[in-house]
Amino acid sequence: MSLSSLYLGRPAVSSQWNLRSSFLAASRLTVLLVFAVWIAVCLSAAPLMAQIYTDLHDFNCLTEGCQPDYPAILAQGRDGNLYGTTQLGGTNGLGTAFKITPSGTYTTLYNFSTGPDGFNPVGGLTLGTDGNFYGTTSSGGAANLGTIFKMTPAGVITTLYSFSGPDGGSPRGAPIQGKNGQFYGTTCSQFGPWTAYSITTSGKFKLLTKSIPPCPFGGLVLGTDGSFYGTSQVGGDTYRGTVFRMTPAGGVKILHNFEYVDGAYLYSPVVQGNDGMLYGTTSGGGSGQGGVIFKIATTGKKFLVMHEFDATSQTDGATPFAGLVAANDGKFYGATSGGENFGQTPAGTLFQIGSNSAYTMLLPFDGTHGGEDEATPMQHTNGTIYSVTQSGGPFVTNGVVYSLDMGLAPFVSLMTRWGTAGQTVEILGNGLTGTTAVHFGSGSATFNVVSDTYMTAVIPADGTADFVTVTTPSGTLTSNRTFFVTPVISAIAPASGPVGTIVTITGSGLGGATQVKFGAVKATNYTVNSGTSITATVPSGAKTGKVAVTTAGGTVSSKAVFTVTP
Repeated sequence: MSLSSLYLGRPAVSSQWNLRSSFLAASRLTVLLVFAVWIAVCLSAAPLMAQIYTDLHDFNCLTEGCQPDYPAILAQGRDGNLYGTTQLGGTNGLGTAFKITPSGTYTTLYNFSTGPDGFNPVGGLTLGTDGNFYGTTSSGGAANLGTIFKMTPAGVITTLYSFSGPDGGSPRGAPIQGKNGQFYGTTCSQFGPWTAYSITTSGKFKLLTKSIPPCPFGGLVLGTDGSFYGTSQVGGDTYRGTVFRMTPAGGVKILHNFEYVDGAYLYSPVVQGNDGMLYGTTSGGGSGQGGVIFKIATTGKKFLVMHEFDATSQTDGATPFAGLVAANDGKFYGATSGGENFGQTPAGTLFQIGSNSAYTMLLPFDGTHGGEDEATPMQHTNGTIYSVTQSGGPFVTNGVVYSLDMGLAPFVSLMTRWGTAGQTVEILGNGLTGTTAVHFGSGSATFNVVSDTYMTAVIPADGTADFVTVTTPSGTLTSNRTFFVTPVISAIAPASGPVGTIVTITGSGLGGATQVKFGAVKATNYTVNSGTSITATVPSGAKTGKVAVTTAGGTVSSKAVFTVTP
């Protein structure tokens, strides 16, 4: 191996359509012996990078919850802590919501029960722009078909909606906030209908469609185009799973039908890289029958199998129920849930893959400090990757919370990736106290530091589509995703003239313009003077009509009409 690994462990102190493997207590000795050999091999090789795995917390099923199930995504709060859910355990045995600090201090926030709040939360949580967390329960509620809930950072739960059957049931993934501020999600009842919905922060529910392919275990992700993307466990032409796109209005299009040879049976969401491509995993299929890692364009084209897991491999894991996290080093990180029972990875692995398909198995789970990882990981703004496992800990089957430190740089995370000049954007980070500057591309923004881990900034008129940078006393932090400034045209002058007239277009977010049109005709000669000004020459063939400008943030048309005179 070409990577060195350090593995830090803590001292010992019900499911539908469940295809997960389960390693027995008798195999724990084998796992530990294999892991010892693995570490010896890794430490004897020349290291290329540091990687530190830490078992931060072992779940106590009786009081804290246990066995977090897919997708179980953790969410970073404004306070810099991580928030999540367990599907089982707690004082009522029906799942919990919890908080854990990046260093491992654990707090149970809420114990779910058979009351109207629902139980068995499996999707994890989503942080909303109001500072609250949003999630779902797969059971319970008024009709025992699951709920959508809101939770404060202190653990106060408000049930926003209970599913009744015709509107779906048994939601798995946490709802995702769209560009309009509403939350969007899917349902996953065993016999349908498989639906998608929108819901406001106050609980106004709208059924969008009953045409979601079955069963969208991973929920939805928001793409840079404003559409939502998801996967289904089965469904499609071959009933082996799909990748699909959904508009905010509920229009559904299947982008890819899996055929087993290219993967099958998806339990996790896709993630969009900074290259615009969608990346994901399948739990089965491929030439090795152990699942695949794939990427696909948002149009459904350019589908590529990047890596195939071999279910019989003695040295690598297989059956990835977990999805991928797009880290700020440009690579993707994920986990397999198991491996060959008598091989080196029976409890699963952590891996890394580049957009160029370069794959590296980072380390195997040892079964004691984590195993059977089915949760999709996330990256904290401190640069470290965090997730939960379904098994591991002193009782083997309870699961753990872990961190994977790959030595990645800290960054800032934006609560929204679009906006017009004057709009306030929320920013998560670390060490924000003492910030001296914030830039949206080349535009300097006004800002307000609320705490060391949370701040706001106002999009400047000359902001451009680019990464956001925050200058702090310890250095400059760069956002892990591009921000898109939506262009606005406030005026055109003059308002009329013949072909060849030089027109000044003023507004905001105009920086980096790639196209200017007079009516339906493109201007062949234009200059972007700044983020607030463009000068363009009226092209030959132009007719009276509105002026339009296209940037990476979108296309905008003037309210006023430019009149082309003889």
